Amino acid sequence: MKLMGGPASLNIKLTLLAIAIVIAVATLLYTQSLVSRLQEREREIVGLYAKSFNYITSSSSGENSDFTFIFENIIQRIDFPLILTDSNDRVSPGGMGGGIKNIDIDSTKSEEEQAEFISEKIRELSAINEPIPITYNDTIVLAKIYYGDSDLVVRLRFYPYFQIVFAILFILIAYVGFSYLKRNEQSNIWVGMAKETAHQLGTPISSLMGWTEILKMYFKNPDKVVDAAEEMSNDLARLNKIANRFSKIGSKPELKEVNLYDVFDTVINYFQRRLPQTGKKVELILTGDKDVKVALNSELFEWVIENLTKNALDAMGNKEGRLEYDITTTEKHVSVEVTDNGKGIDIKKRREIFRPGYTTKKRGWGLGLSLSKRIVENYHHGKIFVKNSVIGEGTTFKIILKKHV
Repeated sequence: MKLMGGPASLNIKLTLLAIAIVIAVATLLYTQSLVSRLQEREREIVGLYAKSFNYITSSSSGENSDFTFIFENIIQRIDFPLILTDSNDRVSPGGMGGGIKNIDIDSTKSEEEQAEFISEKIRELSAINEPIPITYNDTIVLAKIYYGDSDLVVRLRFYPYFQIVFAILFILIAYVGFSYLKRNEQSNIWVGMAKETAHQLGTPISSLMGWTEILKMYFKNPDKVVDAAEEMSNDLARLNKIANRFSKIGSKPELKEVNLYDVFDTVINYFQRRLPQTGKKVELILTGDKDVKVALNSELFEWVIENLTKNALDAMGNKEGRLEYDITTTEKHVSVEVTDNGKGIDIKKRREIFRPGYTTKKRGWGLGLSLSKRIVENYHHGKIFVKNSVIGEGTTFKIILKKHV
């Protein structure tokens, strides 16, 4: 029996990893695109700043005051570090717009230390962006503008890397959690399979032990011996069927065209012979199309019917009950509805009931419906689900199979 899904589980993990990488790369490229656009915007502002100087220096002194308002508005838009120097990279003492913007200088330090600090800043800014010259008549360099990136650009540049780190941490946590859940599920399946095996084998083995005692008691009575031998033969056939069922779990079973009504009738007759021993008064009713053909593995599908029947009988408790099996057909599909008048299933638990290890029984192990779902959906390419359920009134399970053409 394949518990962890093998290659399929690995493929899912690799697919999720690939998706995460694609998302991370796409985020990185998109963020870098935004950074480039913001840097271009800042370069345009610095270019406008330089052009303003060029225009002012080439204008007559009487016109300079006409551009003060525009120049001040340009400066107000600057939110990134900027240093205005002369042509020899010396910081302008002031002038129009000032020499330094958005750079904190420790006023408690000496002039030499401040000058060294500014020189270091100039080297840093020149490594980030090429300085923009301010020229006179497009030939004489009067000054240079050194500028860096704004805080927004810096944050955006590092944002995708933080995002990737957090994504990796999230994936690691999710993977650890997923692995824990799979291990827990695996443990539940192993325990459930062990208990299910013991339960399946227990009834015919107990019966064989009983018939053995009868043989010892009535070995001189031919009629009793024949009856016991027939029943022992039935129990041995049951053991063989159980062994075949477990051997087919985890491998691809062979499907044959069979009469679905006859498969249900066989299981129902099996339960009807044993219901009096349980003390329950439950009526088992089979209705619907008696001639429909379906590609099935009868031994496995009988297991599904048995599990649904056992759950329905348990849901009825000790009260009198009615369990109906209705087979209907369409052009392409066959549907079977199994309806009981038991205690019903809470709407919040309808999806959980097919999960391995989930059970509401005090002595249950939560594997019957999980195996049933696997048999119907994985091996017969059908569907099984809770069609409807009302607390205190009953539940209807529905199975949909492809019709054999």
